[in-house]
Amino acid sequence: MISLRVRRRFVSGLMTTLVGLLSGLAVLALVLILGHLVAKGASSLNLDFFIKNPVPAGQSGGGVANAIVGTGIIVGVAALMGLPVGIGTGLYLAEYGSGRLGWIVRFVADVLNGTPSIVVAIFAWTWLVKPMGHFSAFAGSVALAVLMVPMIARTTEEMVRLVPHSLREAALALGYPRWRTSLRIVARTALAGIVTGCLVGVARIAGETAPLLFTSLGNLNFSTSIAHPMQTLSLQIYTYATGPFEDWHRMAWAAALVLMGLVLILALAARWATRRGHGAAR
Repeated sequence: MISLRVRRRFVSGLMTTLVGLLSGLAVLALVLILGHLVAKGASSLNLDFFIKNPVPAGQSGGGVANAIVGTGIIVGVAALMGLPVGIGTGLYLAEYGSGRLGWIVRFVADVLNGTPSIVVAIFAWTWLVKPMGHFSAFAGSVALAVLMVPMIARTTEEMVRLVPHSLREAALALGYPRWRTSLRIVARTALAGIVTGCLVGVARIAGETAPLLFTSLGNLNFSTSIAHPMQTLSLQIYTYATGPFEDWHRMAWAAALVLMGLVLILALAARWATRRGHGAAR
């Protein structure tokens, strides 16, 4: 009996240590990436980097103001298109998606979640860029929205399913129609989880490059028109990293650090929304 108890404690301690080591390795990867970006790119961050446009090839200095603004516009337009569709789809799947149509929608969403972004880029080029006859930021936003919708839909569905059925039954007993119950009661209760899923979806598309190479193409000049090519941080990093100039490489590291910081901010916002929701629930 004693040996069995000792053995169980040993196995439990061994597995706890193993899980801790694996978790540490997962965190270590992020720390190493972030540390390398800081070491390579922090020295290039200054006011000019954020407020000036790129300079002609071969010259030093300049910034990525056009890419920062372009990232905000393209991702913002994509969010305006993708968030309502994704949230609405998730609500439908959770509340009304028990039939064959719901199964089909889930299957399509799961397939799209695993689809490489380059495939979505080719789709956007075929149906938007080629008929229009030119590249545009709008086509890039559409491609990013397509990548965002299935993730948000499935996340919203899971969050809505966590809402107790007693809340639905209470609202229906008070005379609320089912659609109003879904929007006013269920969606509001699951709001923290839905917001978290939306922030994760936005963070996921903020660093995409392949869809934008086939759609928005990039623009070294400052542009705010979604009907014309537009630069983003990911495209700027690609351009600078593949260029022949050492100054471009230095700027690419700095732009990568800024993009990583943007993703971290969105991740922290998602964590804050989740904790706030849990606190309110308590």
